Amino acid sequence: MGDSKTFKVTSLDRSECNRCQYMVTVSPALVRKFIENSSLLKRIYEFLEADEEVQSLIDMSNIMAVGRLRYNDHGIIHSRIVSGASLEIFDLLLKTRLKPTTLEFGIAKNIEECMVVVLTAAYLHDIGNAIHRVNHEFLGSLLAKDIVDRMLSDVMPHVEGRRRKMIRQEILHAIYATETNTQALTVEAGVVKVADGTDMAEGRARIPYKLGKINMHSVSALSIKKVEILSGNGRPVSIEITMDNFAGLFQIEAVLKPKILSTGIADYFDITAKIGDREIKVYP
Repeated sequence: MGDSKTFKVTSLDRSECNRCQYMVTVSPALVRKFIENSSLLKRIYEFLEADEEVQSLIDMSNIMAVGRLRYNDHGIIHSRIVSGASLEIFDLLLKTRLKPTTLEFGIAKNIEECMVVVLTAAYLHDIGNAIHRVNHEFLGSLLAKDIVDRMLSDVMPHVEGRRRKMIRQEILHAIYATETNTQALTVEAGVVKVADGTDMAEGRARIPYKLGKINMHSVSALSIKKVEILSGNGRPVSIEITMDNFAGLFQIEAVLKPKILSTGIADYFDITAKIGDREIKVYP
């Protein structure tokens, strides 16, 4: 299972971890907070939003998931939600002085380039559904190769070609590692993996469930009303999930916890479920 010692970590500043007044809600708008403060991330995001191949793959992913399998949404809204949640989690981890893996190994030269890996992988992580739901993480990593090459050449031409290809591989790894049982080998991949699991409010659960069918999956998904990311109390990142009944715990136990445990940075997270006036510590 996950082990934060997989990565090189400087000592945690616990004073940074006790700032629970900071909180954001997981939503499609969250990504704007980051792209408005970085011209590089803005260019990356605009490329992805405007690229015909990217948007066609995302449209086909939703046709496969919703139109043919009758599952919940896996389209453009999901891409935007995971992009924002990934950057938010990454930002909180940076405040603890956790060193990004791409920076540690000299693949990225600065934090902004690390954020390019996170944003791109988050945005593209589900495009493999355009071929099939089965093995979609693996398929998506293959489909993304030429897209990422075009994007990096267009947006980051100043980066030497060999290093651009290495950045590309970090993005592909982060896409592939969103599969629940696949061990993430970088901080960046672990962040994207957790963020994928946070898109679960108002029926947006990551366990696919048949639309219109009443079962444990659908009841659990519809019980979750809000997901928030906080600077933690004891651990750097807290995820608070507000639900209107205990059925929502199923989504946390079946999706979010297993993803966290295979990130390599599991020690940096905690999860709390809020049901009315009650708060339940779900993880650790």
